[in-house]
Amino acid sequence: MTISTKHDIRFGDWSALGADARTIRFEVFVEEQKVPAEIELDDMDAVCLHAVAYDAAGTPVGTGRLLPDGHIGRMAVRAVARGTGVGGALLQALMAQARVRGDVQVVLSAQTQAAPFYLRHGFAIDGEEFFEAGIAHIEMRRIF
Repeated sequence: MTISTKHDIRFGDWSALGADARTIRFEVFVEEQKVPAEIELDDMDAVCLHAVAYDAAGTPVGTGRLLPDGHIGRMAVRAVARGTGVGGALLQALMAQARVRGDVQVVLSAQTQAAPFYLRHGFAIDGEEFFEAGIAHIEMRRIF
């Protein structure tokens, strides 16, 4: 399935979108944020619905995933595409997929510095700050 917006957002499983998602995630999480490569990929990739956004040239510029339990994770946008709306488009698209499958809420662990982005999209902070891979995070929730 593809959603037509300013960005071409495609949905699929890891076998369909994993190569592009992995490229974006390694660039953002491993190279930029210094997350250890061995913890960036996990067994959940195989059971998630993945979303990858492509720019007008067909280059993958952003990604995220929806876990079976309603968590949204691994949201990442390449530096060159930040500020273009791709992150918001991906988040809205993943939330729409959650609603279609019957989820009543979505939950995510946001990097604390990204919390204002998620607040703008209707999420609320749910809990205390914690550290994952040496980066401050906060759990956030959006009820539909």
